[in-house]
Amino acid sequence: MTSRERFLAALRRVPHDRTPVWIMRQAGRYLPEYRALKAKSDFLHMVRTPDLAVEVTLQPLRRFAQLDAAILFSDILVIPEALGVGYRFRDEGGIAMERSLSSAADLATLRPEGAADRLTYVYEALTLLRRELGDRKALLGFAGSPWTLACYLVEGGGSEDFPRTKALAKSDPAFMHRLLGLLADAVAEYLRRQFQAGADAVQIFDSWAAALDGADYEEFSLRYVRAVLERLPKDAKVILYAKGKSPAAAALAATGVPCLGVDWTMPLSRVRALADRPVCLQGNLDPVLMTGEPSAAAAGARSVLVDNADDPGHIFNLGHGITPDARIETVQAVLEAVAAG
Repeated sequence: MTSRERFLAALRRVPHDRTPVWIMRQAGRYLPEYRALKAKSDFLHMVRTPDLAVEVTLQPLRRFAQLDAAILFSDILVIPEALGVGYRFRDEGGIAMERSLSSAADLATLRPEGAADRLTYVYEALTLLRRELGDRKALLGFAGSPWTLACYLVEGGGSEDFPRTKALAKSDPAFMHRLLGLLADAVAEYLRRQFQAGADAVQIFDSWAAALDGADYEEFSLRYVRAVLERLPKDAKVILYAKGKSPAAAALAATGVPCLGVDWTMPLSRVRALADRPVCLQGNLDPVLMTGEPSAAAAGARSVLVDNADDPGHIFNLGHGITPDARIETVQAVLEAVAAG
């Protein structure tokens, strides 16, 4: 069974020969080969240049033979950029959007028609990767959820808890729903085109899901995740990652996605119980372990596997992105631990 076959079997919860292994956001400054490439270019240029995006995507697979899937090197903010709102990285850290949105007049400045067509560099990178990987490794694309993208657009950049966005959802829900509907259309078409370009599965990152509680999460996030899913092929392989929302696993699973990404704050066994239906889970080692001793991280990985209790619907992963201070020898130890079962 190839790595690609293992990965797809896990999504379907079909028994296979071992747990698939891959690390979320594989590219990063913890790899010296990435740092060498980054020294000659900047992040946004690499994202927008297919050959460079392909090179960065493949770097972890060349170094770590145990990885079963490649994750496209890109950024969730390419959708706002395609709509007409660019972004940059602040010198002091974090994201800054070119402008923020807060009114109907602001929405009128967006260019939703043909937004997905302006992201051809992403599809070209996926096509090149599919050709390179063949049937050996799985290939994943991704996009931000409508709510998460709206947070950046309304706030004007990154934030700890997105107070302007939450306040606007309360004071002008009509505006927020118009923005979210527009984003859902763009995300759906973008993901559909990723499948056409060769992606085996796609991830929807609801990175700022925890900014919403209760009924607000249903109204302003899950409603639009479902709107995206309704526009994708019926059997589309989609992984929904909603950081901080493991207690809402039943609502997340009710979207119909075959797989839920799980952060490190709740055991997989508990998430399975809460999900209330059979579902593949992706996760959920605490990323901080990757910065420490290999033995401790390997033990943590084995604990995740024990908690999963051999359920075939499991894709081992970190519970969030791998950090720049991760240690290569620790990453290798985790991969070996998981490959050994």
